[in-house]
Amino acid sequence: MSSPVPPAFNIASVDVEGFHRELKALRAELDANVGEADLKHLRKIERWGRIGTLLGMATCWIAPNPFSAVALSVGRSTRWLLMHHVGHRGYDRVPGVPASRTGKGFAKGTRRYLDWLDWMLPDAWVYEHNVLHHSFTGEDADPDLLERNAEGTLRNPNRSLALRYLQLGLLALTWRASYYAPETLSALRRKGRRDGGALTGAEWKELLLHCYLPYSLVQFVLFPALFLIVGPWAAFSAFCNSVMADVLTSLHTFLVVGPNHTGEDLYRFDTSPANKGERYVQQVIGSANYRTGGDLNDFAHLWLNYQIEHHIWPDLSMLKYREVQPKVRALCEKYGIPYVQESVWTRVRKMVDVVVGKRSMRKLAPRAADAASPSAPEGLQAHGA
Repeated sequence: MSSPVPPAFNIASVDVEGFHRELKALRAELDANVGEADLKHLRKIERWGRIGTLLGMATCWIAPNPFSAVALSVGRSTRWLLMHHVGHRGYDRVPGVPASRTGKGFAKGTRRYLDWLDWMLPDAWVYEHNVLHHSFTGEDADPDLLERNAEGTLRNPNRSLALRYLQLGLLALTWRASYYAPETLSALRRKGRRDGGALTGAEWKELLLHCYLPYSLVQFVLFPALFLIVGPWAAFSAFCNSVMADVLTSLHTFLVVGPNHTGEDLYRFDTSPANKGERYVQQVIGSANYRTGGDLNDFAHLWLNYQIEHHIWPDLSMLKYREVQPKVRALCEKYGIPYVQESVWTRVRKMVDVVVGKRSMRKLAPRAADAASPSAPEGLQAHGA
């Protein structure tokens, strides 16, 4: 059951410096306990992904079938999970970690084909996600602000609601290729250019040659061709299962990525935070967690169920997020900071409502407006969007 939308939040009532100090102390505790357990856990999750891929390959030639498609998808989603946490340098400080599992080594150069071959360039994803999204979460400069991105299209009231739902469904099934590959490449190449994010001719060529072509050739040509030794039916079945796996991977990642920062109870920001304490508060009130705890549960959520903790500290290992989550929640309760945690299905519904225009996110009033208004409290005052 969905929890009610909390009352408007006033950041001026929060001791942001005290919150910051306690977060720093908590981070010091985490860093002091980084060790072999973090690396063993990483290898365990990698094995789960490899097992999925092997099971999918072992059964994909028989006939087009959901078991093989799901198993192959598990392997591909695991690659995404690893890119997210390794690419954020979550294991750089772990003793004994190989260079290939550090932010500087994972999916770099030809290792892209070993570590994370997806529709998008790894360097483009790192810049768009790690730099832009994490630096400007919920602000207009955040490239992944879904409510803003949907303006004029999915939130357009002149389009029928049924059509908007259909468009969103098609996006969910294809978003890695149709949205994320061009968006991340555009973000990397423009790097501060204010051109609306449109790809130039040269960037379209790069998208086709370096994003779409490598992934398509490997997953939909070379992979099925391996089974020609068995026969044409086996190769055709492998092709069908690979295509279905790609659709499932897009759907899976969309369902756990999209709702992290979208909902009527989450905040957008018209101004950047004034200091680090405010920044941490904004990361909390602009993010949502799902149900947490247990490797199977966390694996199914691709560890994106710890989004609040991840946005406070992007460079933690997967294991550390689980350890620190209840402590962060307790700190938020202590300082009166809204901490949103619900099932992924509840969050998906809230995301959909915002994206199609049925609901809107909350916003924090700009400081200039606050200063100009004699009735506004000192600092930032929340209001409904």
